[in-house]
Parts: sequence; structure tokens; C-alpha cells
Amino acid sequence: MFGSKNVGDVDYDTLISAKTEVVGDLYVSGAIHIGGTVKGNIVAEKDTKATVLVSEKGRIEGQIVAPNVIVNGEVVGDIHASEYIELAKKARITGDVYYSSMEMVLGAQVTGQLHHGKAADASTIKPVVATDAPLAKVD
Repeated sequence: MFGSKNVGDVDYDTLISAKTEVVGDLYVSGAIHIGGTVKGNIVAEKDTKATVLVSEKGRIEGQIVAPNVIVNGEVVGDIHASEYIELAKKARITGDVYYSSMEMVLGAQVTGQLHHGKAADASTIKPVVATDAPLAKVD
């Protein structure tokens, strides 16, 4: 229905639009563009080159664990970027940021600590929503 979205040099497999709210954890293996709200963790499958982009109107209430993370919206929770994180001008992070390589633009805000070289993997992340229902998987 949507096809790939292109922002920069990344082909986005999945789009969560500004009019969408997702409740529950998302497990990704490709690239995901968040324009809406996610109340849950976003976790990349191990050994992938997954990218999570949180656009200006996007909001995450949970942790992000992915190799590559680009934020220009709001994240309430820790971010674990094992390869690269970019905090754009309108990024607002309430939580700690764990990273290997970082680009932070003037105007980005982090209310928390920056930890170089200490990104966790998915095994340390606990689900935000306790439910017996299956969790959403995004390819």
C-alpha cells in the first residue's frame, strides 16, 4: 500500500503515520519511519542494519534498541544505538542515550545521560505492555 519511503539514503519499509498510535512493542529488521505515536519499545532484530527514524511529529514512549537511530521528534525512554545516532534540531529525549557514534544538531535536547560505547542488545529490554496477545512484528 505505501511502498518504500525514502528519507536520505535509507529505504523505509514501514511508515507509522502522524494519525496512528501503536500500543505494544515493535520488532524490526528493516527501516521504520515513525510519524505517529508508539507506546512500547522498538527493538531491532540482532545482526540487522535496521534504522529507526522518529520524525518531527513522532513520539515514542518506550526504549529504542537499533543499530541506527535518527530522532527529530520526542522519545520518552532510553535509546541504545549500537552503530549511529543522529539527534536533529527538534529532537527531545527524556532518557539516557547509549551510542557508538553520534551527530547532534544545535537545538536537540537530551534530559538524561550520554553513554559512549555502551549500547545494550534486545535481551535487556523488558516489554512496556504486559499482555498475552502476540506482539507486532514489522519487516
